[in-house]
Amino acid sequence: MNRAQIKLAAERIAECYHTYITTFNELTALAPQHFIDKDWLGMQQNHKRRLRLYKDQVEATKLLLQGLVKDSSQEREFWKETKSYYSWSITERKDKELAETFFNSVVRKIYTLQGIENDLMFVFEGYDTCDFHSSEKLFFTYPPEWGLQKIIRSILQDFDFGVTYMDKEADIQLLVRAVREVILTRYQATKDTITQVWKNVFYRNKAAYLIGRTKVGGKWMPFIIPFLNGPKGIYVDTLIFDPLTMSSLFGFTRSYFMVEAPIPSQLVAFLNSVISQKKIHELYNSIGFNKHGKTEFYRDFLIHLEHSSDLLTEAEGIKGMVMEVFTLPSYNIVFKMVKDYFEPPKTMTRQEVREKYKLVSVHDRVGRMADTHEFEYFHFPINRVAPSLLKTLKATVNSMLSFTDTEIIIKHLYTERRMIPLNIYLEICTYEEAKIAVEEYGYSILQLAQANIFPGDMMTKNFGVTRQKRVVFYDYDEIEFLTDMNFRWKPKAETYEQIYASSPWYDIAPNDVFPEDFKRFMIGREDVKPHFWEYHKNLFNPDYWKEIQGKIKKGELLHAFPYPKEIRFRPEEEA
Repeated sequence: MNRAQIKLAAERIAECYHTYITTFNELTALAPQHFIDKDWLGMQQNHKRRLRLYKDQVEATKLLLQGLVKDSSQEREFWKETKSYYSWSITERKDKELAETFFNSVVRKIYTLQGIENDLMFVFEGYDTCDFHSSEKLFFTYPPEWGLQKIIRSILQDFDFGVTYMDKEADIQLLVRAVREVILTRYQATKDTITQVWKNVFYRNKAAYLIGRTKVGGKWMPFIIPFLNGPKGIYVDTLIFDPLTMSSLFGFTRSYFMVEAPIPSQLVAFLNSVISQKKIHELYNSIGFNKHGKTEFYRDFLIHLEHSSDLLTEAEGIKGMVMEVFTLPSYNIVFKMVKDYFEPPKTMTRQEVREKYKLVSVHDRVGRMADTHEFEYFHFPINRVAPSLLKTLKATVNSMLSFTDTEIIIKHLYTERRMIPLNIYLEICTYEEAKIAVEEYGYSILQLAQANIFPGDMMTKNFGVTRQKRVVFYDYDEIEFLTDMNFRWKPKAETYEQIYASSPWYDIAPNDVFPEDFKRFMIGREDVKPHFWEYHKNLFNPDYWKEIQGKIKKGELLHAFPYPKEIRFRPEEEA
């Protein structure tokens, strides 16, 4: 075996990874200036560039290596030795876990693998330690003897965005009052009380977020301070203490944050300490390292399989015409596969469906679309697949299956957070819960519209209810850009023939949409229909949809507030 070729291959992969992460960090570092300049279009474009970066760099690395390794590209021992040399070459990197994932991606692109192979890829090695740094390097720290007023003033001084404040003194007093009302009514500050704020700011859409923690009552209490840059200058929008609201900020329906992370594992460890509801893979996703998040998810799933015994089975809900969906009841994820054949009236191809999912992966999800991971050659133990599910898979996605004596191998699937389908939730919830759910359903559709997404099939079976009772869209095969749709009022019939025609007597183009017809299918539960129709009456007005289109075409960017309006200090201010 050519040792020089092995060494060269490993070095080239390491160099290409270094190029990727350097560019990733450069793009991330642009976020503060975009925020200062209120360059929201630039912020969005930069975010999409960063999302596409990984795939482009892996492809470039593959092409480079194919010219170097030539006949060795399909030799198992070659890649086994290359992995060993590569592992040694990245030992000193502070982002070693990301470098390992990059190697996995490259090998899977070049070498013909039927799944994950431990001796050729970094499966369980992981990198769960990081260099120790004193808190002075990671945080701004504020001692208790300063008092609350001075601490808050110092925080706003330490995070000077370089832009005039709308009313800094008012912000200080609003923050002081919030701390007194939420913390000091329950806990007494002592000489051991200390406040720390992570030095790197988290940016997303039109907001900048500070994340900190206060040690009080013998435990750390996390908090988040969102800033907005409005027409009158920078201002503090609220102070968040609620764990569920903080978890939602880092949720699977949100776009990834732009935050500088010289040592990613260290930042993830901090986030895990203050947002404990999130798993490690979700936190890597949230700061833009979604490919490593995918690696961490796979590890988590394998560990869960070892410590559980239930069977994979079909997911609850109405069966879809395009996707086959199944789940492991003890694990909060669904697995989605594109069917071999689509039932009428669906006419798209498998590739067209995959393109829709790619669109969602790079679009602003505004808290209303579920994030997904895409896998090829995913292995399941055959003894963990329920016989009824196996029968269904063979009937609907047989072309995507292969088998060994012990495993079923799926050539392509998506993973997505499991939710209660909205149609099922509406069948089992109370009337008051149903009112909130249908309000959320309407907000979900309208906020997607403001982000230039038209869901297409808006039936309640295509929406899910999260643990926080938030309604989220998760069926992407018919989504379109809102600006491509033609919203129309239905023509009024004037003749006998038109009134009694068995089919529409007027021309309908493929992109025509008649919002007046939405009432016929949107809500099945009779007792909440009147409330929904009145609460979201704009949904049925074509002119309202056209108004949203006009704003999008003018370049206006929606800021989807990831927290309740009622906790905002100045709810009348728009981002």
